[in-house]
Amino acid sequence: MMKLLEKSAEEAVQTLGYKLKNRLATIADEEEAYKKPRWAYLFAYYVKGANIEKCEEAACKEPRWAYCFALKVKGANIKKCQEGACKDPGWAYEFAHDIKGADIEKCRKWAASDKYWAQRFARDIG
Repeated sequence: MMKLLEKSAEEAVQTLGYKLKNRLATIADEEEAYKKPRWAYLFAYYVKGANIEKCEEAACKEPRWAYCFALKVKGANIKKCQEGACKDPGWAYEFAHDIKGADIEKCRKWAASDKYWAQRFARDIG
């Protein structure tokens, strides 16, 4: 029975999402990583030798992953990530709060577009 399960697991199609979650992705999977912002971030974070610039470009298409990229990936371009993150008031706040080197005024402008985040920004960041 165990041999049958092992054989089934080996033959199963492994998506990039599965590979990234289980840290099985390799450089050969890089082109597929650019298809989704989350995958691009995770690929840059977990796979040694990943093209940081290309992964960053793909990740910065969504505010959450732009923030995560700036926070966790060594060699991230903070200005580029900030442009991606600051498209959403909440992520603009988080970016200003957590990312060293963030342009606070730019983040403030975006956070101010929502009353809740503007109040938090004023209280927590200044």
